Amino acid sequence: MNTVALKLPRGPVMLDVAGTELDDGERERLCDPLVGGVILFARNFTDSEQLSALTADIRRLREPALVIAVDHEGGRVQRFRTDGFTRLPAMRTLGQMWDHDHLAALDATRATGYVLAAELLAHGVDLSFTPVLDLDYGVSRAIGNRAFHRDPQVVATLAQALAAGMAEAGMGCVGKHFPGHGFVEADSHHDIPVDDREFDAVWAQDIAPYRHRLGRQLAGVMPAHVIYPRVDSAPAGFSAFWLKDVLRTRIGFSGVIFSDDLNMEGAKVAGDILARAKAAYEAGCDMLLVCNRPDLAAELLDRWAPAPDSESLARIAALAPVRLRLTQPTDPFALEVHGPYLAARTLVQAIPADTATGTVMAAAIIGDKKES
Repeated sequence: MNTVALKLPRGPVMLDVAGTELDDGERERLCDPLVGGVILFARNFTDSEQLSALTADIRRLREPALVIAVDHEGGRVQRFRTDGFTRLPAMRTLGQMWDHDHLAALDATRATGYVLAAELLAHGVDLSFTPVLDLDYGVSRAIGNRAFHRDPQVVATLAQALAAGMAEAGMGCVGKHFPGHGFVEADSHHDIPVDDREFDAVWAQDIAPYRHRLGRQLAGVMPAHVIYPRVDSAPAGFSAFWLKDVLRTRIGFSGVIFSDDLNMEGAKVAGDILARAKAAYEAGCDMLLVCNRPDLAAELLDRWAPAPDSESLARIAALAPVRLRLTQPTDPFALEVHGPYLAARTLVQAIPADTATGTVMAAAIIGDKKES
């Protein structure tokens, strides 16, 4: 087996891996020129030492290293929860704190972002798909208590505090699910959600957090597999109007646009895996996620030959890691004696549990399903 890192620019596809260590077939697949990243799940974790070994193995494959990402928000969407990882609150819990004490909520949210990012970075993970910027309308099965609040200004303010904590640890963040998934009950993991509102209503409410100064701090944005038929017949993640016109031009976002998982039910309206990839890429997605179907991932790598987009590839090349401060710990052992981390973790552990009632939410999905 070749132990010399392959010198190859990152490509536009992000894949998952099956278990707690790579097999030879996965190593070969991750060296495909189309691949630019790996997304991890709960099934890829048993303990701190194993996760660090897995990410190191992935990182050794290529130069520059593949981006290693995870859905690690807090609450029910947190892939790693033991042995080196702190249980993080659901974002709605932080919104509830805001309703009682603005300053305490901001401190707790920033601490949560710092702990989230510091623990991931110490284990070799570059990026988390967080924060959720959807509004809590109280109906969405996909979002539920993953949303900070109903008020878009509160969402933006708390998300900015989370992003600041993550940046302090050295990690960028990815806002989701543009332009907004919170208004519809249907879950795009299992259905094709349809939001019948006019554009102006979505712009004024759900898009407000992206128009906030927070938008300039996001390393990435992930669009929703939601159709807004009064605006465009395609789901947002396959819509040049939403991604190029609204997100890029009107809002001015210049970071990476990640597709949500192309194997979710809400993506299947675009056709087979090749059609989905082509539609998402042509609409403006820079990096495409293909999860939990290695057969379809292999098919896509065999069949897709996208025209190189120098601007898109440059955005991917600049993605990760941020690692703003050289003083930040780079392994779990150093983290455990790092004063700022210990103080932030103590604050996070004191955050009360989510006490809200009456909001519809999906059952906890913390294993191998892509809940992003």
